[in-house]
Order: sequence, then C-alpha cells, then structure tokens
Amino acid sequence: MPRSETDALAELLTSRGLTVACAESCTGGMIGASLTEAPGSSSYFLGSAVTYSNDSKERVLGVSHETLVAHGAVSAETAGEMVRGAMELYGSDTAIAVTGIAGPGGATAEKPVGLVYIAVADGPRVVVSRNVFEGGRAEVRSQTVSAAATLLRELLEGRL
Repeated sequence: MPRSETDALAELLTSRGLTVACAESCTGGMIGASLTEAPGSSSYFLGSAVTYSNDSKERVLGVSHETLVAHGAVSAETAGEMVRGAMELYGSDTAIAVTGIAGPGGATAEKPVGLVYIAVADGPRVVVSRNVFEGGRAEVRSQTVSAAATLLRELLEGRL
C-alpha cells in the first residue's frame, strides 16, 4: 500500500519531535482521524477542534466575528485565524486548519463547491492555500486531507 501524505507528515513530526493540532470545518475531523491511524500518534498529535459553525469558530478558536462578517467562513482570513486558534488552544508546535465548501450545496458564484482554504503554521509562519478540488463531497474532503498534510510538510521542510 502506498504511503499516504499524512503518513509522511507523521514521520516528519516524529523525527523532529514536533506536535500538531488541527482546526477542521469541511473535513469534520478527517485530518485528525488520518493523523491518528498510526500507533504512537499520541507523541505528535495533540487534538482537533471540529468547528463547523461560525459560532464555534469564534468561541473555540477565537476567530473574530468581524472576520467572519467581512470575509465569510470560507476565506483565507478565517483559515488563518483558525490555524492560530488551534495552536493556542492545544499549545502545539504546528497546526493545520481547513474551511471550505464540500458540497453539494452551499456554493455561490464566488465560492464554488470544492473551494477549500488550508492554513498551516509552525509558530511564527502561517501559510494559507486556496484550492478548488474536483468531485463530489467525499472526493473534496479526501483531497483536502491529503493537501493539508502536504502543505504542512512542505512548510516544515522549508519548501514554502
């Protein structure tokens, strides 16, 4: 079986002695589930906040109400605040946050189904990626998990 992106990220976190936390919206906990499939994942994985509603993004992660009103839940600005909130909530070295429209509903002309913002952080640095994934709900969510793990790995490897 080929090695998954989350397996590669888990190996990197383990080898560097780093921890990770997640803030998930459109993936509903899939990133956390994927990162904890391997035995020993408690050495690097601290937790994942599934903040589906705007209210939970504000209360749990500290996303500002003004950001949500001005930019919406599916935005680079919200993803950036989510990733910072996850790091603070769990006290992790690194973090991943995702917010998007997995479909089939909820899309607008400006924000189509498959639009996902992924934010990763390693302390001082935050990188936010805008993605438009193809396929149905399951495919969008699966692609988001893989892309999020890849993005954090690339940040930690100095490729971003």
